[in-house]
Amino acid sequence: MTLPNLDINRLNAFAQQMVKEKHTAVGFPCNQNVHLADFYHWYAVSGLADTAMNNVGDPRKPSLYTLNTHEFENEVIDFFAPLYGFSPENAWGIVTNGGTDGNNHGIYFGVNALRSQSEIKPLLYVSEDAHYSVKRLCDLQGLEMKQIPANVRGEIEIDAFEQSLDPERPALIVIALGTTFKGGIDNQDAIADVLEKVRPVAIYRHVDAALFGGYLPFTEHAHLVSHHLRHFDSIAVSGHKFFGFDEPLGLFITTNKILSRQNSIRVSYLNDSVPTISCSRSALSPLKFWWQIHKTGIDGYRKQSELILKNAVYLKQRLDAIGYPAWKNHMSNTVYFKRPGEWIMKKWSLAPSEDIRLGGMLAHDTVMRHEGKHTIDRFIEDLQQDRSDVTCTEAGPF
Repeated sequence: MTLPNLDINRLNAFAQQMVKEKHTAVGFPCNQNVHLADFYHWYAVSGLADTAMNNVGDPRKPSLYTLNTHEFENEVIDFFAPLYGFSPENAWGIVTNGGTDGNNHGIYFGVNALRSQSEIKPLLYVSEDAHYSVKRLCDLQGLEMKQIPANVRGEIEIDAFEQSLDPERPALIVIALGTTFKGGIDNQDAIADVLEKVRPVAIYRHVDAALFGGYLPFTEHAHLVSHHLRHFDSIAVSGHKFFGFDEPLGLFITTNKILSRQNSIRVSYLNDSVPTISCSRSALSPLKFWWQIHKTGIDGYRKQSELILKNAVYLKQRLDAIGYPAWKNHMSNTVYFKRPGEWIMKKWSLAPSEDIRLGGMLAHDTVMRHEGKHTIDRFIEDLQQDRSDVTCTEAGPF
């Protein structure tokens, strides 16, 4: 088979289309306000673009494969650990390849930590509104799972959780801080009260904070993602959501105590015990994260957090002003509403869902940094055009 020549015109046309469409991509939590051109310029001229690096192994230990970015990965974790309430000297973590990778490590580390306390196989509890990766990972890891009903705001039903909790088995609880569609935040205090009341034989709490974990540390609600205050055991956060990277990556952070309870398989040719699920890991992602941290800083992240939350409020106000059924949870940058016509769903890349409690078919807009007031106004204009021959019902219960 003869391969065709590189078609640069096709690639350029594709790139132009992607750049055009990113401005109206508001239904999924991919922050399109990406600023990495300077990084990639440095990456190319430095020679690293023609160098094969690999972050295999434990980043906290010296590696026999020296072509790695472990030092930068550690600095990224050291920057974020205090923001999530971990003491730097007691924190261990990695830059992941995305939220699912972070959840996979959280569940896997949780199973091993619970196994060190009890021979009974743990039972995983998670809200039915939590990210679908948790269900997939339970299947992958061969775990029994109980899906707990969620209320109309997308938060775990505490009474249902208490009724489902088995005191005779170790409990691995995945707590959602920002559910996928509605942006519901599970009540960690209420969950803790139930655990104290029922007292399972062992407990591990993993926080899936894929989107909200990006901006909450830089707001007055930082206590919700604090290991010190909420006593969760691990947390996973996505980097391609709030932080605005050009590809999936993220963070997984836990404690050295939890790390010590892992089945760290020793690899002779690395002269090391490797606690990570992935063997080879990206060396480029930590570099990009390190670059962004130094370019943005705490104040920059704080301003970005304030902006997306203000714009989410603005979107809700605009929807209310035209009488369009819409809802937004507290501390959330996600606004969900009655599903519009297909042309709007496609033009604005809206994500669909359904809830009979709110009238049936829904869509949502996850307000990221690239969606400012001008874009929101254009979106509202399209909604008004779409509903010109449709009578919308009055908004729901809250």
